[in-house]
Amino acid sequence: MKTLLQINSSIFSSGGQSSQLADHFVAAWRSHHRDARVVFRDLAQTPLPHLDAQRVTAFFTAPEARTPEQQAFAAESDALIDEIKQAEILVIGLPMYNFGIPSTLKAYFDQIARAGVTFRYTANGPEGLLAGKKAYVFATRGGLYAGTPLDSQTGYVRDFLGFLGIADVEFVYAEGLNMGEASKEAALAEAQQRLAMLAV
Repeated sequence: MKTLLQINSSIFSSGGQSSQLADHFVAAWRSHHRDARVVFRDLAQTPLPHLDAQRVTAFFTAPEARTPEQQAFAAESDALIDEIKQAEILVIGLPMYNFGIPSTLKAYFDQIARAGVTFRYTANGPEGLLAGKKAYVFATRGGLYAGTPLDSQTGYVRDFLGFLGIADVEFVYAEGLNMGEASKEAALAEAQQRLAMLAV
């Protein structure tokens, strides 16, 4: 049985355009994989704490030497890592805020990037430990950024996932959403058409 992990990062939760595209993709995908398991995480409804010195220290402290507080920090991260480890498919709803990814998604990334757990350093450089997964990223933007120097998201998200071993990453863009109703409708229609093709 396949498992899909969906992560929505819009501050508007299910009302965000990126969330809606991700939701539509997952619904279409499920119609082709009826016995699949879907795990859903909404970072607006359940935000994660940002990385701080206490959490980093907890991650690097040997399990048997952790304080109760450190054990709680590590357990929270471990649960997120177990969740993504069990998934063959990763779906991310990704709006653009002020030229970057949502801070809640960055907090999630920081919680799952653990040396010796989701990646390791070798004599040949870092090696991701989450290989064999497919990721779909639904990126929504008010303006037109894909393929320009102002698109800070695509390279960062692709590089981060690749660092963890997830090299098969498909981006679906819906851009120009704040550039008039016609532009918005055309962009969303194109994204819907693309996601329907990818969901088979």
